[in-house]
Amino acid sequence: MRRYGKHTDEDDIRSRPNRKGNRPRTHIRPKHEDAADGMVLTVDRGRLTCLVEDRIVMAMKARELGRKAAVVGDRVALVGDLSGAKDTLARIVRIAERTSVLRRTADDDDPYERVVVANADQLAIVTALADPEPRPRLIDRCLVAAFDGGLSPLLVMTKSDLASPDKLLELYGHLDIPYVVTNREQLASGDAAELVREQLAGRVTAFVGHSGVGKTTLVNALVPEERRRVTGHVNAVTGRGRHTTTSALALPLNGTDDWVIDTPGIRSFGLAHIDPSRVILAFPDLVPGTEGCPRACSHDEPDCALDAWVAEGHADQARLYSLRRLLSTRERTEGD
Repeated sequence: MRRYGKHTDEDDIRSRPNRKGNRPRTHIRPKHEDAADGMVLTVDRGRLTCLVEDRIVMAMKARELGRKAAVVGDRVALVGDLSGAKDTLARIVRIAERTSVLRRTADDDDPYERVVVANADQLAIVTALADPEPRPRLIDRCLVAAFDGGLSPLLVMTKSDLASPDKLLELYGHLDIPYVVTNREQLASGDAAELVREQLAGRVTAFVGHSGVGKTTLVNALVPEERRRVTGHVNAVTGRGRHTTTSALALPLNGTDDWVIDTPGIRSFGLAHIDPSRVILAFPDLVPGTEGCPRACSHDEPDCALDAWVAEGHADQARLYSLRRLLSTRERTEGD
């Protein structure tokens, strides 16, 4: 094999022509001004199911987006075959700026932040009152993620025929969180879906909860036909039906512009990405009291100005306790 030294004669080096032509590459990307607007409904192994007008369209991310990923709820621009016909594929060329994000990490030591849902207005935290037992620390973590991501929380309590909701309502009453209480008879009759539907008007609502609390059953009662429509189209392409358990899925409420997003059952909700300074924004009655806090105050230390603010009667002591309980949830395990 011939080797070249440090000072080679350029005329002696064989050059290979560019098989694709000698036109130089450009960094200028097309503007795709004719791209159609759509919404990501679900993501499955690199294929994104989108709603474009009234059609379900399969798409993939365009190369020019780089490592930027689209998630359920994203508003996107698409080009290519938008007919929605079988075996067609469009391209997502733009992702609109997000108004909110629901994010989590695998655990509190995991630096990798995952965006679960984009552009949701509300986070419905579904918990059973018994069978399985409520997990207040997990609820706390979901609340922190909602406050940090710009979502309004909604507490949905199921199986009230097995246990009273009073204990949970007492724990979260000072947070002024709207709530719905349902039982299994109401779920079977459809009354539970109607009670929850009243809280969804005019909003995009993401549903979270751990396995066994009745989250997906409730979503199915809200939008039975839409789930079959979307998953049926996806299954025809992928040959699998994974979306009720492993992938987030956005579904429109019948006859309205409101949306529900069913997310996979969660075992843990890591908060390594959370900025504590954003959580307090969910407590507007306490925000003015932080003006006297030392720099980078954790709001749970001796020099915190919130103690004096509350002592002077500007806010309820229970509200300060609730804030500190939520801020400290990163330091506790979800089963505590």
